[in-house]
Amino acid sequence: MTDGIAKRSLRILVAGGGVTGPALAFWLTLGGHQVTVVERFPTLRASSAQVDLRGQGIEAVERMGLLETVRSRLVDEAGVAFVDSRGKPKATIMANTSGTGRQTLTSEYEIMRGDLVRILHEATKDDTEYVFGKSVDGFDQDADRVTAHFSDGTSGEYDLLIGADGQGSRIRRALLPEGFDPYWRVGIHMAYWFVPRIASDSNIRDTYMVPRGRQIMRRSHNATETQVYFVMREESAEASAIHRAPVERQQKFWADRFRDAGWQTDRFIEGMKDSPFFYSQEIAQVRIDSWSKGRVVLAGDAAHCASPYSGMGISGGLVGAYVLAGEVNRHAYDLPAALANYDRVLRPFVEEIQGGVDPRILRVGMPMNKHAIRAFQNATALACFFHIPDLVARFSRKDRGGDWRLPAYTDAHAV
Repeated sequence: MTDGIAKRSLRILVAGGGVTGPALAFWLTLGGHQVTVVERFPTLRASSAQVDLRGQGIEAVERMGLLETVRSRLVDEAGVAFVDSRGKPKATIMANTSGTGRQTLTSEYEIMRGDLVRILHEATKDDTEYVFGKSVDGFDQDADRVTAHFSDGTSGEYDLLIGADGQGSRIRRALLPEGFDPYWRVGIHMAYWFVPRIASDSNIRDTYMVPRGRQIMRRSHNATETQVYFVMREESAEASAIHRAPVERQQKFWADRFRDAGWQTDRFIEGMKDSPFFYSQEIAQVRIDSWSKGRVVLAGDAAHCASPYSGMGISGGLVGAYVLAGEVNRHAYDLPAALANYDRVLRPFVEEIQGGVDPRILRVGMPMNKHAIRAFQNATALACFFHIPDLVARFSRKDRGGDWRLPAYTDAHAV
């Protein structure tokens, strides 16, 4: 990317083989570095639910030369409907496919996380060493190198260790003072899984509001599978702890919380036991003052998880990977400068996407009683009647990432 490429090739270890890890590998190998990605799962983590690209995330993928490949794997989700207990739509907000303005509740670029992971892995596997079934359990570092200690008892020396190991990052835990809590919580919890698709499952995402701050979403990503999301407002210790419990206990917790919800709840609960996966999480952001220490740096959700409600989680990881790699490639001989620049350049973008998550607004979309639900649906229906969501999206000058611009790195473009 710059003169630094010809001067020095670094040995870089990336912990985490999800989305951010392979995106880092893409740009760092393009910069001439030797990159190893270790992933604790035994195989590529090409599973989980639907994600989207927005704003600067779309541009980051375009700069990789992968946008057309992503387009070929998009999920057909035309919009979002707010439905009643009979499944009748009360209001529907369609995706903005005009190519201008901002995305609505549904992005123009909806894709299964597994498909995006496969695309990034395919684009990097020839130039990157991937090691599965292995994790970084600890590390030591000095001024010249970082030594990673792996779960299989081996160790390795590297010039740079990047923690791209997600919201619950082990690398971040080792960097922060003991007892420091990096999470900013919004009092919302979510679980999601797959059930068999039925004839009435359309390409419109259904959102069903339930009293006591509960919500059920249904979206279908292929001809045979439908995704189910249970979401609730709750600030109890039990709710925060359940995500670390065995899956059987998690499923019982969520079934008990939603059994009286109506609509298709019985179908969704019944489908839990045969789902290929089940994931339960507390909605939280990762907010820390520094993303690096010495030769260890954090990226993606490990550094700045913005939460699903930002709509920018995947895009934030892709943008962060591009900036971190760009600064490392530019300053391969001066890693302290590279990591300081990474923080300085990316921090305004992260603050923008994290700041877009307002718990007060989220609570409006998760009413506590039937009257508030009816008021929300009526107001949304009126707005849709006058095409307000569509007009706001089309004529907005910026998306959820604000007016922050993706920086240019010399020769950084893959195409």
